[in-house]
Amino acid sequence: MKKNLVVNNKTMMGLLSLVSFALSCKKLVEVPPNPPTEIAQAQQFGDSSATMAALAGAYSYTALTGSGFGYDDGVLVQTTGLSSDELLTTVTYDAAMLQYYTYGLNPLNNYALNLWSAPYTNLYQVNAILEGVTGNGKLSAGFRNQVAGEMKVLRALYYFNLVNLFGGVPLVTTTDYTKTTRIPRSSADSVYGQIITDLTDARQLLKAGYAGNGKHRPNLYAAETLLSRVYLYRGQWQQAYDNADAVIGSGDYNLVADPGQVFLEGSAEAIWQLPANSQNFVTSEAVNFVPYPGSIPGYPVSSFLLDAFETGDSRRQAWLGASTVGTDVYYYPYKYKNVQPTAPTTEDYMIFRLAELYLIRAEAAAHLGRGSDALADINTVRARAGLGGSTADPSSQTALLNAVMHERQVELFCEWGHRWYDLRRTGEAVTVLGAERTGFQAKDTLYPLPQSQLQLDNLLKQNPGY
Repeated sequence: MKKNLVVNNKTMMGLLSLVSFALSCKKLVEVPPNPPTEIAQAQQFGDSSATMAALAGAYSYTALTGSGFGYDDGVLVQTTGLSSDELLTTVTYDAAMLQYYTYGLNPLNNYALNLWSAPYTNLYQVNAILEGVTGNGKLSAGFRNQVAGEMKVLRALYYFNLVNLFGGVPLVTTTDYTKTTRIPRSSADSVYGQIITDLTDARQLLKAGYAGNGKHRPNLYAAETLLSRVYLYRGQWQQAYDNADAVIGSGDYNLVADPGQVFLEGSAEAIWQLPANSQNFVTSEAVNFVPYPGSIPGYPVSSFLLDAFETGDSRRQAWLGASTVGTDVYYYPYKYKNVQPTAPTTEDYMIFRLAELYLIRAEAAAHLGRGSDALADINTVRARAGLGGSTADPSSQTALLNAVMHERQVELFCEWGHRWYDLRRTGEAVTVLGAERTGFQAKDTLYPLPQSQLQLDNLLKQNPGY
């Protein structure tokens, strides 16, 4: 297996090899004509054009390629959907994926390796770009700040997912392989500390406006969004509230009236979205979830998710597809509908969107004793779904938090592992999944570290129970 934490100068030589790949997608950043695909390390950040080319490689998203942006093959959504109560699987020949549904994971699972290795591979690119622009007198100060801020948001996102999937992980913030060949796990608190540091820095470096076209590169509010989420996970309610409030109050974003339009390019709800169109595929979610007409979906939604939708909820109509096979109807995730790039509508891959911030602010408000404010935000999300106001008692923190969790379940399903992370962070995984599924144990809330990584680095320790 590839040694994912060990890098050398040859890796650096290929940093820009992703440029030609990135250019096959919809334009993400303005890359100069005929960009070089391989430049000596000393020249890679010699001017803004070369730096932009490296940036394109860090962001490029093309379904099922295994290159560029570290979550482009749908594995994060599939594994966490099966681990939580969102998805079933009919792909019985894929024993490794089935392990997530049966809670039979082991350290040899190839998807666990993917969830570990893809972020670390891409963190190398991020760290290389940060090192290349920091103090670089050949680049303007404004350009350096913009690129550094973006890369710190991206690094924070990678570590956010790593710490929520595996717990404490090695913190790699350099390309110096002499420092990363053997490195122990940092505590989850330390990982979160690095995330908060990066996002706090990014807030100072980024502006509210977007660099380049569309919303394809993180701005100030992308940093605020992830920071709000992190503070929520850490139980820092006022900070979570304030950061969510800053984005909502900016007036730059609005909930899209029709849920079916949320994931389109240029969505008013999008805070950060990547162009996802390539020559063969659009999003991995569409490829993995949307079945051929008249066939059984590989990953139908569970009865637990289906039953969570209230009568009249327009999200069910817009975000769930149905496939009839004989007398049976199978429902599947349908937030992303375009399997072929020739589809008449253009979808982008959503990373952050406004609805989550309303629910973050509502949850934080409930913890802060601001029941009326919490209820107002819950009802804002419900109104977009065509539903009446929540019946939760604004004077009951428990009722409000239950209402928030309900809305998160049906609003954010099959996006970025939200349901799995919510069950973990609230301590409800054992209660909910223990009642719904057989075989679930407390150890299952963390995935095992890949065996190949333990063999490469004897300072790494496996998660308990594996």
